[in-house]
Amino acid sequence: MGSEHAIRLKSAAAILGVILVVGLLDIKFITWAFFGVVLYFAFLESCNLFRVDANRLLIVVAISWIVAYFFKEPILILFLILLVMAAKMAYDKSVEPKEFLPFLYPFASMLFIWSLYIHFGMKALVWLLFIVALSDVGAYYVGKNFGKTPFSPTSPNKTLEGVIGGVVIASIVGGILIASSSKIDFFASFLIALLTSIASIFGDLFESYLKREAGVKDSGNLIPGHGGMLDRIDGYLFGSIMLYILLSL
Repeated sequence: MGSEHAIRLKSAAAILGVILVVGLLDIKFITWAFFGVVLYFAFLESCNLFRVDANRLLIVVAISWIVAYFFKEPILILFLILLVMAAKMAYDKSVEPKEFLPFLYPFASMLFIWSLYIHFGMKALVWLLFIVALSDVGAYYVGKNFGKTPFSPTSPNKTLEGVIGGVVIASIVGGILIASSSKIDFFASFLIALLTSIASIFGDLFESYLKREAGVKDSGNLIPGHGGMLDRIDGYLFGSIMLYILLSL
């Protein structure tokens, strides 16, 4: 148990180190390349969960991610892909309906994360990082100490008390962080952090649902002690969409 915990800590430290380097450099190409690597592994794991052959879809993802680097509105790429896939499915039935799913999860969310960077800068990604991480950590520790009520059958280890505690902590700290580093007042910042935190909780829950449906414990074994890429970014995949929409408003 102690050895496993040590492995988790080492992996977490390595991930945090990479994120810090990317964040401090704040260079568009490096940030894009970093998220491209994340997308590659997350997409493979998603295809595995949805039982979809990833081989022919990866080329579409690669080309689309390259195009996203130059696009002012990367989200529009998703609709173009879905349009072409739907047309191909209707024309010669060479596309299966379930092949749409990996483009909705996680590809769409990665486009939203990239859009956050394009439109609102690295600080928006820092806000997202803190809100989602605090939601997760807060839910764990509050739930461990005070949790009694199960939150959802999909994730039996999560408690309602833990979720509420994590959301409250993330909303307050996230609200202060957003308000202190932008022109957004605290009340609006608090609401942004609150809704982003709630979205991240359900992002985590959705990945748990996919894993239960697929009959697996983790989405992969890429990260020692942590599982797969999706296991690490599940909250961000929902949280990023909510944060982008709220900041755009």
